[in-house]
Amino acid sequence: MKKNGHKLFTLVALLGTAAGVIHIANRFIDATSQLKDMLEQPHSKTYDWRFGKIHYTKQGHGAPLLLVHDMMPGASGYEWSSVEKQLATEHTVYTLDLLGCGRSEKPDITYTNFVYAQLLCDFAKNVIQQETDVIASGFSGSFAIMAYRNNSDYFRKIMLVNPPSLSSLKQAPCEDNKLFKRLIEFPVFGTLIYHIACSRETISSLFMEQLFYNQFHVTDILVDTYYESAHKGGSNAKYLYSSYIGKYLNISINNAVESSDACIYIISGEKEASGSLIAEEYQKLNSSIETAVIPETRHLPHLEDPEHFLEQVSIFL
Repeated sequence: MKKNGHKLFTLVALLGTAAGVIHIANRFIDATSQLKDMLEQPHSKTYDWRFGKIHYTKQGHGAPLLLVHDMMPGASGYEWSSVEKQLATEHTVYTLDLLGCGRSEKPDITYTNFVYAQLLCDFAKNVIQQETDVIASGFSGSFAIMAYRNNSDYFRKIMLVNPPSLSSLKQAPCEDNKLFKRLIEFPVFGTLIYHIACSRETISSLFMEQLFYNQFHVTDILVDTYYESAHKGGSNAKYLYSSYIGKYLNISINNAVESSDACIYIISGEKEASGSLIAEEYQKLNSSIETAVIPETRHLPHLEDPEHFLEQVSIFL
C-alpha cells in the first residue's frame, strides 16, 4: 500500500514538474514572439464591439471598401499591406483585424460563422455607416456572404479571394473535432499544442507549401509578422484556433449564394488547389457570379502579386 502511494506521489510530482516547465516555456514563447513589434501601426483605431475591442485602420477618400483577412494562424489586417495604400487612392479603405486575430481582442469564447457575420454587419453599421464594397480573403468569404444575407442594406459588391469550397463548409463538428477543441483549450498542455501548431517554422512551411506559389516571395518580415500575430494576446489566441480546427466556423452558405442578388466576383490563384473548381461550384448556384484567375499565384494573390490583383479590383469595383 505504501509502495503504491509512493508511486502515485512520484507520478504527481513528475506531472507537476512537467506542467511547471511547460508553463514557463509557454510564457517565454508568448513574450519573445512579440519583441519585434511587427504589427505596430500609426493612426490605428478601435471599435468597441460587444465581444471585444476590434482593431482597424482607415485611410483614403472615396467610396468605402472593407478588407477582411483570411482565418489561417497569424492572420490579421496585415494581409492587405501590399494593396491597401493603392486602393486608398480611390476608396476609403477600412482594414480590420477580426475578433481573435492580430491586434484585436481575443476572448475565451467559441467562435462561429454567426459571430463574424454579425461583426461585419455591426462594423458596417456603426463604423462605416454607409453601404460598402467588401473584399474577403479565404474562409472569410463565407462571413461576407452571410453578412450580406443578414443585412444587405450595408453591403454592395463582394469580391471573394480563393473562398472555401461549399462542400467543406457543410462539415459540422464531429466528436473528434469537439475533443480536439477541448484539448487545445486545456490549460498549459493545450497551449503547448497551439504553440507547436503556430511556431515560426510551421508558419514558414505554410507559406512555402500552401499560400505562395513562388517560394522566393516568402520573406522573413512576412513570416515574423504572422508569427507575432499568432501569439499576440498570449494564450487566448488559441481559442479561435480551436474553434477553426474544430469546424465551429463552418456553416452551409449554399442558400445564401444561390439567392444573393449582390454583385459577386471570385478571384482564384492559378496554382491554388481546386481554385477553379471551387469557383465553378459557386457559379453553378448563381450564374451571375463572375470569376478571374491570377497567374502563378496560390492562396494569397494580393500578397504574392499585388499588381495583377489590383488590376482585377479595378475591373470589378
